[in-house]
Amino acid sequence: MTDEPQEQLPGLRATVKDAQAKAAATRRRKVSEADPAAVDPVARVLVDVPLAHLDRPFDYLVPAKLADAVVPGSRVKVRFAGQDVDAYVVERAATSDHPGQLTLLRRSVSSEPVLAPEIVELSGALAQRYAGSRADVLRLAVPPRHAKTEAEEQPQAPAAVPRTDVDVARAARAARAAWADHDHAMAFLGHLSTGGAPRAVWSAAPGSDWPLMVAHAVAAVVASGRGAVVCVPDRRDVDQVSRALGEVLGDGQHLTLTADEGPAERYRRFLAVSRGAVRVVVGTRSASFAPVHDLGLVVCWDDGDDLHAEPRAPYPHTRETLLLRAAQQGTAVLLGGFARSAEAHYLVRTGWAHEIAAARATLRERVAVAVAGADNRRDPHAGAARIPAEVHRLVKDAVGTGPVLVQVPRVGYAASLACERCREPARCRVCSGPLALPAPTRPLVCRWCGTEQPDWACSQCGHRGLRAPVVGDARTAEELGRAFPAVRVRSSSGDKVVATVPGTPAIVVATPGAEPVAEGGYAAVVVLDTWLTLARADLRTAEEAVRRWAAAIGLVRPGGRAVLVGDPAHPALQALVRWDPVGFAEREIAERHDAHLPPASRLATITGEPGPVDDALTLLVPPDGAEVLGPVPVDRDESRVIVRVPRAQGAALSAALLEVQRVRSARKLDPVRIQVDPVALG
Repeated sequence: MTDEPQEQLPGLRATVKDAQAKAAATRRRKVSEADPAAVDPVARVLVDVPLAHLDRPFDYLVPAKLADAVVPGSRVKVRFAGQDVDAYVVERAATSDHPGQLTLLRRSVSSEPVLAPEIVELSGALAQRYAGSRADVLRLAVPPRHAKTEAEEQPQAPAAVPRTDVDVARAARAARAAWADHDHAMAFLGHLSTGGAPRAVWSAAPGSDWPLMVAHAVAAVVASGRGAVVCVPDRRDVDQVSRALGEVLGDGQHLTLTADEGPAERYRRFLAVSRGAVRVVVGTRSASFAPVHDLGLVVCWDDGDDLHAEPRAPYPHTRETLLLRAAQQGTAVLLGGFARSAEAHYLVRTGWAHEIAAARATLRERVAVAVAGADNRRDPHAGAARIPAEVHRLVKDAVGTGPVLVQVPRVGYAASLACERCREPARCRVCSGPLALPAPTRPLVCRWCGTEQPDWACSQCGHRGLRAPVVGDARTAEELGRAFPAVRVRSSSGDKVVATVPGTPAIVVATPGAEPVAEGGYAAVVVLDTWLTLARADLRTAEEAVRRWAAAIGLVRPGGRAVLVGDPAHPALQALVRWDPVGFAEREIAERHDAHLPPASRLATITGEPGPVDDALTLLVPPDGAEVLGPVPVDRDESRVIVRVPRAQGAALSAALLEVQRVRSARKLDPVRIQVDPVALG
């Protein structure tokens, strides 16, 4: 080996010394960064993992460098099961009950506290109620983060407008005028304005300006220094309530939350609510989780509409979400609609809520409802005709004074077809699906596979003629256009929904839920094909029929008329002739009580492939008094079990189902779908 020159040794020693110093500094920096926070070093987090057996808070150490960013409600990244996952901080604490060594948080995603403490509590209650996981609930409650939006300047709450005694008196007169025909309404509003928390179920009279009435209820709670959440079924209802709130509260005092906004705008509005810039929110079902500061009132309009039922796990219902919030936060409750759901009436029946409704004399003045064909001596063909002469007379008389609404249950032209000779249903040659006629100039098309079949012939008798036992809105509009050639006919259905129509003479054909609001109200309302609405095989068929028809008749102007075409002896039609949604709801509850169905009982379904359903049933330890029905096949690949218990055992049933979810999750068994009190049960 060659000796190194002596003059090079000092340089080498200096280089080694510098490297050792840098390594030591790096080690000290790592130790320093790993030091826990000096104050409340433990963070309890909920990880975004929708596994039932992991649905609990986990403790992590907060590094000193993240002490200021990791706040309750903020988003963080943690190491969990060998990978980095998202999580929410629910609490900072000084100590942990965990016996082992805690892992450090990986990093802070954002210091924005997006998860309010009351929403943490609500998510736990909903997970228990619906036998689900909090991670799934929080995905419904908190929108995805949008970093650029979060970095924007924080919006400021609008300055409070000083209210003089004259302003207060004017607002009181406006509220009294809006709610004038509804008994006990002013007592409810008065209680709201003084900081109370009354609970009411409200049956709106036909022709009521319900968005304006809701706005005055919100104004009453705002006057007490509190906020409000208003949930309605769809975007058109949101727009109506938003306009009314703008008129009553003024600009900038509320905002809307729906699924229609893009990610950035949705997150921007959520932050405005979370930061306290706005304390009045109106929206669809996601708005039920809005973190409104000083919440004083929750409102749910038309709670029987199935749009209020969340289609994603754990399938919570808007009404139940708001009722849980009201119970936890001590807020007022207002459930309203033209019809009344059995669940809403149960709250009145048990004394949990009071009733707000119009007097019988007022209802008689508002609308006259009849059933076409009630007297066949005047029209012998009324029982067989789809649009009887009585309906033609009503439309002819009413259309001269304003628009007439015609509600039909199906969209399309000829939604169902059968052989003209033998009445055999028309089926597709390719997949055996039902055939439909989309338009008068279009060939037959299969509703399942979309195959066109212009040369169809009956498979039973060979006849090529067709009849349409079920007619859609397009065919109805065509028939009415021929019957009234001088009157404009408009359609509103499917993806072509009209929001409003002018108060000029016209015939408006619409499907349920797509009825436009007419300026000044409709002169008359006609409901066709009631037999088809009542033919659904479902737990809520009659209730849903009354709700749909009442929603249409509710759009009539005061003093207007309505006709339903159907069996005059059916209880659902008779309830509307008397305009007695309360009596009909009472009848529904009595029948469901005898049949052990909600709301008198608590019911849950377990659905999935037959093997996993059998496994879940084996693991289930039902509470006392439980009935297990099934399993029964629901389609080619799935079966279903129904478990029902007395209402008092509802919490025990949810706990038993949640334990099934935990065991199956821990064992990594094939999934099943568990729904508590599902809206539809065919």
